[in-house]
Amino acid sequence: MKACDSCSGRAEIGKNHKKVPILQRSIGLFLVYLPILTLPFVFLSAYLTYYHLRMIGGENIKTLADFLPERSSHRYNLKNQITMDGSFKFSLAQSKLYWILNCTWYCPVSVALFEWHAYLVKIVENWWCPFTHEKKEGYSNAKIDQSFWHIYPEDVAKLDPEDRDNPIWNDAADK
Repeated sequence: MKACDSCSGRAEIGKNHKKVPILQRSIGLFLVYLPILTLPFVFLSAYLTYYHLRMIGGENIKTLADFLPERSSHRYNLKNQITMDGSFKFSLAQSKLYWILNCTWYCPVSVALFEWHAYLVKIVENWWCPFTHEKKEGYSNAKIDQSFWHIYPEDVAKLDPEDRDNPIWNDAADK
């Protein structure tokens, strides 16, 4: 049985947070920032994947900017940013700058970068490997016109009908 077979699909954090010892929460806070060290590699990987797709003929591929939220859509700025009251004088949660940097740069850029990278990898998968498996429907946000296997008539004939006629990697299936 998978860990999530019994869950509602919603991660539970808030109802447990206050029960976790402060030292453990502090270490957890530190751990959320360690991935910053990986961001240059993720940027590099995403851009290499993007240019791979462009160099093999890809067009109309979304860019990182398509995944970033508009700055004007953020509710708070440095003037009106809310903070948390706390008994610990040096708590970052009491700093407006801390929340602004987190909520307008680190979090949205990180989420956008990973979503863009996942989107690009799905396109690569749909292009080179248009073969159905149990998770392939989740790739529908990265549809392509034709897969590598669809551009040569002799190879189209080899495909299973479910792979040949899948609208995720064959726009002719929509018609």
